[in-house]
Amino acid sequence: MDFPQIGILLAAAALYVLFLPARWRPTFLMVGSVVGLFWLQPTLPVRWLDYTLPALTLVIVALCWRLTLAPDARVTRADWLALALTAGIAALLLLPRYIELPPALEITSRPPPAEITIPLVAGLSIAGMLLARLASGTRRGLLAGVFVLAGLFVLLKFSPLTTTLAGLARSTTGQDAALASPVDLGWLGFSYIAFRLIHTLRDRQTGILPALGFRDYLSYVIFTPALVAGPIDRAENHGAAVAGLAEARLRDPARITTALGRIAVGLFKKFVIADTLAIFSLGPLTASQADGAGATWVLLYAYAFRLFFDFSGYTDIAIGIGLLFGVQLPENFDRPYLKQNLTIFWQSWHKSLSDWGRFYIYSPLSRALLKRKPKPGNYVIIFSATAATFIVIGLWHGITLPFLLWGAWHALGLFAHKLWTDRTRAWYRGLSDGRRRAWHVVGTLLTFHFVALGWVWFALPDIGQGLRVFAALFGIGGGA
Repeated sequence: MDFPQIGILLAAAALYVLFLPARWRPTFLMVGSVVGLFWLQPTLPVRWLDYTLPALTLVIVALCWRLTLAPDARVTRADWLALALTAGIAALLLLPRYIELPPALEITSRPPPAEITIPLVAGLSIAGMLLARLASGTRRGLLAGVFVLAGLFVLLKFSPLTTTLAGLARSTTGQDAALASPVDLGWLGFSYIAFRLIHTLRDRQTGILPALGFRDYLSYVIFTPALVAGPIDRAENHGAAVAGLAEARLRDPARITTALGRIAVGLFKKFVIADTLAIFSLGPLTASQADGAGATWVLLYAYAFRLFFDFSGYTDIAIGIGLLFGVQLPENFDRPYLKQNLTIFWQSWHKSLSDWGRFYIYSPLSRALLKRKPKPGNYVIIFSATAATFIVIGLWHGITLPFLLWGAWHALGLFAHKLWTDRTRAWYRGLSDGRRRAWHVVGTLLTFHFVALGWVWFALPDIGQGLRVFAALFGIGGGA
């Protein structure tokens, strides 16, 4: 989100707090999130796609919601009203194709023809809802939903497949397929949306997902402040927050002061510190221009802190805006670069993502391996589950070799830390307080530099250049 968009959200929050009747707050959150989904979607090179992708998001969310219902559950009148309201908003956003609107009121670029879009989306939705109704609450249906989401994720994150899909989209709209590229399919927030949907499907399968009507389910999945870059809230937390909106004292000065202060800190982090560091942080161009190990380390340090201030700054903004709307989003960062080991670092950096990985990859895989006959050794189980978790987290950012290496880098680091602590626990307990403090400082420095070196794979899309940067950092070779 940029400054004008943040300003508009703050204005909407002010109207919400000051004038909206309390009983309408949950519905406003849903309506605002649907509009925000289209509004924040960037304009794409492929004709009509910046309307089509948000519309597909709504269809997918509706189908996943239907899958999470128990087999004997009925769609209530409130659910049908919420579904109809969502469809109505999407249909209204087709009007700019036929009516000239002032630029300030344009939510999306020129949308596709209504005579094509409405029958197509309605047909897909009806067919999908019927299938979801047959499979709702069943193990096969829920697993099918997870696999479909994972398949879509691969299509959007693996560049060759994404380019092929973009070429098909261009051909459909009469554009030159030879110009197709992954940029054509910039689906706003899909990475976070997919993880939220998988969370609800898996929790429904294990029986711990609370009952959520379509209105609250939709506003959870596409809640505007957390749509672009998280954090990844849990459905039960969002549902509880929405349930309490009618009684919440949103005009409480302490709440408003806290929210605005959090937003101000986030703006400073993101648009002042992070944007300044971006000028001289590690990247393909700056890496090739670095002269010597010292300059390369400066670039790497700048990139490490740029990532932190950019991401944590956005999180502060999202949490502050969410608080104004009465929704407490989870904390995502807790001074991660000051942690003394890699395990604690991952309990402090992008916590909602690492928690997701622990709940839905590490723990299920560990339990499955424990049930195998013969049972693998404990270290085999720990390494396998850790590697799977962090490789998935790495590929979540993009299905490329550098992200795969980044995930493997952290998996190996965490496993090495596990081996170290198991073998030195008794020795560490016998240290004096002074030596413990010294080891704390050493551990913090080692952890920070291990993480910073891992960012090389994040910053550089080319493996060869990444290896040259590693060599330059340690004075080997002639630079990147």
